[in-house]
Amino acid sequence: MRVLVTGGAGFIGSAVCRHLVASGAERVVNVDKLTYAGNLASLRAVEAQPNYAFYHVDVCNEHALLDIMRRERIDKVMHLAAESHVDRSIEGPNVFAETNVVGTVRLLCAALTYWSELGADARDGFRFHHVSTDEVFGDLPFHSGFFSEETRYQPSSPYAASKAAADHFVRAWHHTYGLPVVLSNCSNNYGPFHFPEKLIPLIIINALEERPLPIYGSGANVRDWLHVDDHARALELVMTKGRPGESYNIGARAERSNLLVVENICDLLDVRSPRRSGRSYRDLIAFVSDRPGHDRRYAIDPSKIERELGWRPKRGFEAGLSETVDWYLTNDWWWEPIRRERCAGARLGGQRRSIR
Repeated sequence: MRVLVTGGAGFIGSAVCRHLVASGAERVVNVDKLTYAGNLASLRAVEAQPNYAFYHVDVCNEHALLDIMRRERIDKVMHLAAESHVDRSIEGPNVFAETNVVGTVRLLCAALTYWSELGADARDGFRFHHVSTDEVFGDLPFHSGFFSEETRYQPSSPYAASKAAADHFVRAWHHTYGLPVVLSNCSNNYGPFHFPEKLIPLIIINALEERPLPIYGSGANVRDWLHVDDHARALELVMTKGRPGESYNIGARAERSNLLVVENICDLLDVRSPRRSGRSYRDLIAFVSDRPGHDRRYAIDPSKIERELGWRPKRGFEAGLSETVDWYLTNDWWWEPIRRERCAGARLGGQRRSIR
């Protein structure tokens, strides 16, 4: 198995690369533009392995992508490269359309050209796996229903709309050109190497620095939380065993409100790294104005991937969150440089946003 992973220096992409390298894939080829969220330090454990390679390439560069596929004799493509932060998509949607939509189309064009050049057996074994999000399905009422593979798309944010558009292009390449594609839509991921502007790492690091712990609205919004390593295993199964043309929803049946997640983190830190004042980290919780168009709830029904591919998450949320808190406490070598760079950028005239 020779796999090209786009966005392999990102949070989920780096977990996939580490997993595939460790599981013995013949070749894992990481293609990443290295935007603000791409971090090669997340791949320190595999960077010297003989079955791993990195190319600093933009996913919108169709010719470079095709050249890499030919040179590395790729037989599987896993497409994770994407702009993924909802707040950023509200502030600047153009880059989301460029990377998530145009980038996906350019990658599809490169993959189609490459696939068309292969022999019959290689064509049959080739897969293009597009990794998407549950946010394409939009808003769920509290305590009612779950997202399935048949749920209608109804994206609320520019980010979700860009991913929904990419999903449609991938399906079009299958139906029009016959490219063997599979798709997956996942719930919220968490775990090691998560960029510090996302909820769980933001809360952990802000707490350690005695900063406010911001929660949108009342904190009632609910998400289904999936450990990134469980997700990486699921993605390999979808890529290798999924039926061409099919999509698979990946979730851990672990719904929690944002407020409950933050309170759980505070309680873990109260034990592992108590405040000098002796007060609970919960005292730092600060409710802030809600995000525009903030979806109330996401919840995945993973029955299809459980039934067809035999996947189950290995980590419950409480155990996974505890491990994640411990990881951030013992791996400041990874997140402190990001934090310093972001804060320095904010002081230099606001050209880079500080973490909120």
